[in-house]
Amino acid sequence: MPVGREPEETREGSPGASEGARAAHEGILRRQSARESAARTYARALPIVPVRARGLTIEGADGRRYLDCLSGAGTLALGHNHPVVLEAIRKVLDSGAPLHVLDLATPVKDAFTTELFRTLPPEFAARARVQFCGPAGTDAVEAAFTLVRAATGRTGMLAFTGAYHGMTAGALEASGGASEVRVARLPYPQDYRCPFGIGGERGAELAARWTESVLDDTKSGVPHPAGMILEPVQGEGGVIPAPDAWMRRMREITADRSIPLIADEVQTGVGRTGTFWAVEHSGITPDVMVMSKAIGGSLPLAVIVYRDDLDVWQPGAHAGTFRGNQLAMAAGTATLAYVRENRLAERAATLGTRMIAELRRLAGEFSCIGDVRGRGLMIGVELVRPEAPSDPAADGPRPAAPELAAAVQRACLRRGLIVELGGRHASVVRLLPPLTITDEQAAAVLDRLADAVGAVARGGSG
Repeated sequence: MPVGREPEETREGSPGASEGARAAHEGILRRQSARESAARTYARALPIVPVRARGLTIEGADGRRYLDCLSGAGTLALGHNHPVVLEAIRKVLDSGAPLHVLDLATPVKDAFTTELFRTLPPEFAARARVQFCGPAGTDAVEAAFTLVRAATGRTGMLAFTGAYHGMTAGALEASGGASEVRVARLPYPQDYRCPFGIGGERGAELAARWTESVLDDTKSGVPHPAGMILEPVQGEGGVIPAPDAWMRRMREITADRSIPLIADEVQTGVGRTGTFWAVEHSGITPDVMVMSKAIGGSLPLAVIVYRDDLDVWQPGAHAGTFRGNQLAMAAGTATLAYVRENRLAERAATLGTRMIAELRRLAGEFSCIGDVRGRGLMIGVELVRPEAPSDPAADGPRPAAPELAAAVQRACLRRGLIVELGGRHASVVRLLPPLTITDEQAAAVLDRLADAVGAVARGGSG
């Protein structure tokens, strides 16, 4: 597979930089802290100043190199500065084509739409329409809500505990951390922390029955909704894959009741989970798919693709000044084609299975690892308090340990590895490497993570 080689790495990253480089690095961080919003997130846990990047590797202003398993929160399917992405961007820049055209037709957009439809499940693509939204996934979620509300004449939405759909008002209401609930919340099945204390097929079946009860009970307090939105794998919720049988049940339940089903593929799409789109694992065809992150090839782009009979909204019902980003469309076309032609989804499935197996062996060595889960190259390692007893009533897992997860993240950074935290209590160490990661690089990632976990488990900060 033509993925290219990365620079050789040492366990502790590159040798120290000059005093001048370190001073420049520290000065940039100080100015960021003084000038930027208190809402900044990744910059707090990852005090680095990237200046160069290629594939899996980032080099900081202080001269240190890191293996990047954050990948722009899943945006970089091909890693940093992949040659096919750079070439696609250069071609547009050198052609003299307009870079901003609102929603006018262009050859660049036509090529993107053609390649996007080529990747979709055939039965979905045959009846699909596409709406280009604002630059972020949350804009596409808002567009999906506007679409199904216009198509059904209803307003309510169904969503799931642990969900994350974005930071705009409607998307936040459908996410797990909503402070005011105008969306009916349903149980999302999981094995490790099952809401019914059962897990497995039985737990998923109870979650499905609860959903049916809420919809069919005239006294449930939930009016007939405009749509249901779900993630095939919850990412920010803690890397929780939905069981395939449960996904099929949700499709049956919504279809039988004329409720449009919205699949949020913002983070799971473009090969991340081992199929090009995560809904393909279960074989379902949703009514709407929400897409962003990797479809722009590292640049801002968001779309919804939906069944043509839902296309009843009026012109301008959902718009956005930057919905016609030509560079993002060119980069996205190159990325989609490269993932498809080089079978990177299949590669993600194979390598992800191997990495999860290695991490489960690591969990056997360290009691602070409560669970390892994921699908493809979307992997989560949940940290727990090893000294705390399990819940004796439910025979459940040990309490989450966000402080240990944060310590592991810091220890990883010292070893030249960038990881993200997620989950209900920020206790899940997440791995989202690019799909182009080599076997050698995967081994280095696992080695550094294991070393970091070992240091923290032994009582040190790493």
